[in-house]
Amino acid sequence: MANIWIARDYAACSGCKRCEIACSMKHEGWIWPEASRIRVFMPFPGLEVPHLCAQCSDYPCIGSCPTKALSVDPATKAVLVDREKCISCGACVRACPGNVPIMHPGDNKATICNLCNGDPECVKVCKEAGYNALMLVDEGPSVNRKLFSRHPVEVAKELAVYFFGEKGEEVI
Repeated sequence: MANIWIARDYAACSGCKRCEIACSMKHEGWIWPEASRIRVFMPFPGLEVPHLCAQCSDYPCIGSCPTKALSVDPATKAVLVDREKCISCGACVRACPGNVPIMHPGDNKATICNLCNGDPECVKVCKEAGYNALMLVDEGPSVNRKLFSRHPVEVAKELAVYFFGEKGEEVI
């Protein structure tokens, strides 16, 4: 496993939130979407945006952590959080281009997708449902993953243009 990450087809997301449920079941042991490492946002009606770590090649979150609580898993290249070292400062959230990390609602520690040790539950349930909005891919560092690490509102605005056309443009 090298350079794996979860690519997204935003237009294929139905907003079912199966990914949130599967993630929280895997990591929390019960359905707790607020603690999920993937979140599905609906900034505008009908435009759902799956939001999770893109595993940026330069890992701005890791460099921002004052206590070195974040590291890279050597096998999957996913960001790992040492909850004992995390001081809940939120520097990783601010450093992330998409504000992806969350502060866990239970212990207020940084929470980031760890790719489920290379077998992400969110991808499995999305594929099982037939949406294929989430895909596990193995691509080299030449892929600019930061394109997927953007705020959900920014992504939704682009989806709106894709689905409904430019402002003032007649949509048939």
